[in-house]
Amino acid sequence: MPRHLIRKLTDRFQPAIDRVTGNAAVRRYAPALAEPNLWHLNRRSTARAVAVGLFCGLIPGPLQAVAALVGSLVFRANLPLAIVTTFYTNPLTIVPLYLLAYEYGSLFFPDAARLGDGAAAFALPAGAGVGGTLRALTGWAFELGPPLAVGLVLLASTLAAVGWAAVRVGWRLHAIRAWRRRARRPTA
Repeated sequence: MPRHLIRKLTDRFQPAIDRVTGNAAVRRYAPALAEPNLWHLNRRSTARAVAVGLFCGLIPGPLQAVAALVGSLVFRANLPLAIVTTFYTNPLTIVPLYLLAYEYGSLFFPDAARLGDGAAAFALPAGAGVGGTLRALTGWAFELGPPLAVGLVLLASTLAAVGWAAVRVGWRLHAIRAWRRRARRPTA
């Protein structure tokens, strides 16, 4: 990522960051938020933030941002980038990602029904009331449960590892290109 763009973004949000870290309540109850790696973009904190964000993005519901905050504190990753990275899951992408996670998890459960076989499809019993519908839905969820749970953890771990490696390699390639460009420049 070009350094001037990063610096421009950092300079733009620096007053907000100073307000957050300078707040008396934050200093008193959450002194870990004053950690510089949480707010500055560098090679290590950026790669960690992408990994944390990709991992926490598959957590269901509104807990993604809270998990990204905790993960950023634990791994000293860039906090805003980790939270923004969780947005790869949205109403358009969550269903395909969960289907992929189910298929990934079902590789480790040989007796689990494949989604394409139709065995794992939800079938509403005819003439069932609310109780029958809830029982059928609960049974269907428990049938999907173990492969989906394992698949979510495995997919989140895989995405985090690939994201971390991609940022590290991309940052390194950018640095090498900048070094070569500087070496080709004529000296004054």
